[in-house]
Amino acid sequence: MKSQRPYLLRALYQWVVDCDEVPYVLVDASISGVQVPQQHVEDGQIVLNLGPNAVRDLVLGDEFVMCSSRFDGMTFELVLPIESVKAIYCKDTGAGMVFPEELSAAQKPSDVELKPSPVEAVANSDPDPDKPTLRLV
Repeated sequence: MKSQRPYLLRALYQWVVDCDEVPYVLVDASISGVQVPQQHVEDGQIVLNLGPNAVRDLVLGDEFVMCSSRFDGMTFELVLPIESVKAIYCKDTGAGMVFPEELSAAQKPSDVELKPSPVEAVANSDPDPDKPTLRLV
């Protein structure tokens, strides 16, 4: 299944901008492929202003976030693998979202026995199959 992160990131980014707020992202700079100015990385993380007035050519893609921004008066091309973006939030209010950790394909259980939940078991045990009934247990 595809990661939810790029979809949530795009939606929350649009929401923050629509609210006339400044969107900030927290990035794990230790993730492979991250290109940020290393002199601004603290404890392996960097917070970036992705507001329309702060960056140019912003692309919120499925695999990467890319844009250019200025640091210390110099233009820098930012490349953020989507898994490196740990949170997005409003600068002033702090409203936003911390993204949950996602399991890699190697970590996902492949031989999981699926058992019906108690709700499904009750729904499937109805004596009249033509009359679907759902009861909570």
